[in-house]
Amino acid sequence: MSELVLDLKDLCKGYNHGQPNEITVLRDATLGVAAGEVVALVAPSGSGKSTLLHIAGLLDQPDSGTVRIAGEDMTGLGDRRRTAIRRDKVGFVYQFHHLLPEFSAEENIVLPQLAAGQSRAAARARAQALLETVGLSPRASHRPAELSGGEQQRVAFCRALANGPALLLADEPTGNLDPDTSELVFAALLNLVRTEGLAALIATHNLDLAARMDRKVRLEAGRII
Repeated sequence: MSELVLDLKDLCKGYNHGQPNEITVLRDATLGVAAGEVVALVAPSGSGKSTLLHIAGLLDQPDSGTVRIAGEDMTGLGDRRRTAIRRDKVGFVYQFHHLLPEFSAEENIVLPQLAAGQSRAAARARAQALLETVGLSPRASHRPAELSGGEQQRVAFCRALANGPALLLADEPTGNLDPDTSELVFAALLNLVRTEGLAALIATHNLDLAARMDRKVRLEAGRII
């Protein structure tokens, strides 16, 4: 197997510590995702899958356990370093696209690159290449309100990959779409992941889509099985 891009070991996470109603969300959760691998994370609502993704993406911290991204241990890192890793090595896609409404599809992909220090010319070239990969070159100048739901989500995928991350984390990326659009969007996602050669962990309720990924894992009672 290729080198692990995401390496989660023995993650534990709970809320309301020490209280009678303390809730344990993760219990010794362990998972590795290799470069070039697409892993489906299947779990019911409220099972902790969003918590797991937030910890994997450095938006939250576990009570115990370790997170390694691209070989680097995240334990004890300061906010500045964690922010830099999120910007440069991790891409996020959510159920809702969260595109900036006042900017075009291309501009939504350019902006995170400018924030990372890329030149405008290089950022535009990268945005155009990504939009072409998902079949949206003709829609590059359109704002989100002028795009369909499936088109908006494909732009969100492109934005997530704008800075060439090593890891993509997606939380129900087709959850708001009808079946036909979900199929189209999922095909675009797989194409992007394969083209870019990154590791991807995708939470989904859609078992048909999960079956088409390289591997499927379940989160039950706080553990990965």
